[in-house]
Amino acid sequence: MSILLTGATGYIGSSVLPRLLDEGHAVTALVRDESKAQLVRDAGAAAVVGDATDSALVARLAQESDGVIHLASGHDVDPVFIAAVLDGLAGSGKPFVHTGGIWTYGSNPDIAEGSPVAPPAITAWRAANEAVVLGAEGVRGSVVVPSIVYGHGKGLARVIVDAPRGSGVAPALQLIGDGSQHWATVHVDDVAALYVLAFENGAAGEVYIAAGGANPTVRELGELAARAAGLDGRVEAESVEQTSARLGAGLAEALLLDQQARGTKARIDLGWEPNGPSLADEILSGSYAPELSRS
Repeated sequence: MSILLTGATGYIGSSVLPRLLDEGHAVTALVRDESKAQLVRDAGAAAVVGDATDSALVARLAQESDGVIHLASGHDVDPVFIAAVLDGLAGSGKPFVHTGGIWTYGSNPDIAEGSPVAPPAITAWRAANEAVVLGAEGVRGSVVVPSIVYGHGKGLARVIVDAPRGSGVAPALQLIGDGSQHWATVHVDDVAALYVLAFENGAAGEVYIAAGGANPTVRELGELAARAAGLDGRVEAESVEQTSARLGAGLAEALLLDQQARGTKARIDLGWEPNGPSLADEILSGSYAPELSRS
């Protein structure tokens, strides 16, 4: 199938693009500049340099495709992009896979797709755009909701592994708040597999949470990072006010959410099988560990 993809050179997109190509799909990536276009071509896909808010361009590319995967989601992009895609795909029944985010559900010990929403300010803009995709007629619209994505030494896990270490005789790694909050997590390669499955087999109007099933606390992750960094697992809590000052109020509010999820629906409905290494293993001995030991 011929797929229009946004965000192909981003963190998640860098795993989605090769996954699509490995599955035999042809991909056209909409990118912002020629340097990104060359990265896409080097990977074996076609590239179009343009703006995701260029309605005429997006509608044409969507119409020429067999479906769309939108990874470059943003509050200033989504309303225009979604409307243009739905215009281009109108009445075709083709798939349109949009991107959500786990923070939308707020603090919850067992998040499922139908759980109540309580988004922090930083992601409050998402719901209205997702509703448009899910309610579209004549298009097979679905939403993939990544948990906190990690892997390949990148992603939000860097907020933990790059945290200040303090000084003195027994330096300690700074936590986000007191570290008691859980994070729902998923490996980036597992997320990529779910996007492909949602595109190929996802049902219209459905949401699929991408959660690997491991929900460590920030303290647990911080202690592992402190071990990998040679700090004997020493960590130090900080107040909400200190976290907000260090990371910014919007990001701090989101990272302080206490969230757990299992991703059961994607497993049952789509046959998704997340099998990437856990974030705990990645921090202690995987893709984040070499940098920790050198710092």
